[in-house]
Amino acid sequence: MSAALDINGAALADKAAVLNRRFAGLPATDMLRAAIDELFPGRIALVSSFGADAAVLLHLVAQVNPATPVLFIDTGKLFDETLAYREQLTAQLGLTDLRVLRPDLALLEAKDASGTLWFRDADACCAIRKVEPLQRGLKPFDAWINGRKRFQAQSRAALPLVEAVDGRLKFNPLADWTAAELADYASRHSLPAHPLVAQGYLSIGCAPCTQPVAPGEDARAGRWRGQGKVECGLHSALPVSRLGEE
Repeated sequence: MSAALDINGAALADKAAVLNRRFAGLPATDMLRAAIDELFPGRIALVSSFGADAAVLLHLVAQVNPATPVLFIDTGKLFDETLAYREQLTAQLGLTDLRVLRPDLALLEAKDASGTLWFRDADACCAIRKVEPLQRGLKPFDAWINGRKRFQAQSRAALPLVEAVDGRLKFNPLADWTAAELADYASRHSLPAHPLVAQGYLSIGCAPCTQPVAPGEDARAGRWRGQGKVECGLHSALPVSRLGEE
């Protein structure tokens, strides 16, 4: 962490509150330009799954600065379509600093040698394959940007524009966007859709734990269906120590 942000949690939370007031009602591009160019130049990254509606935020960030680091977690369990979509969007948007994060091989060998931990303990699998790689990937940064929206699930209904989490500021520039606004933006800017969206996948994660959603279900209903799990741990309090037993 830089000296500029070497402050206690309460002070960081206060800064998040100030920024929430500052950005309320402003276009997402204004928020991103302030975060990338003014507040955290060289010290902020976009974390993207290259999922169902990732193209919108990636496009917005590319308009501000295409050299903004983009962190992508390759869990080893992703759909082939997601990997191809990542390559397509990276080239089309001119993103120049894509950083692929992967699970620690020693952890995989110790805790998921069979590759089936997702079936026995989904939380532990997410901790190894998503949370731990992101923690490593974020070490050089004081802040990060993600694409969560309030409409996606009840657990995200009160999502603020800016949060103070684990000693960093976390920006949610699309928090108040609707599904219709995302679709309109993607259409106006000729952004390609993730190829699985047409098959009913409205939130796309790892292949073993992602299913299409039925009409009327929320966008994340197909994630970990039937397990009572709604978040992978990147945006919740799932500790890396939750690594399960082989």
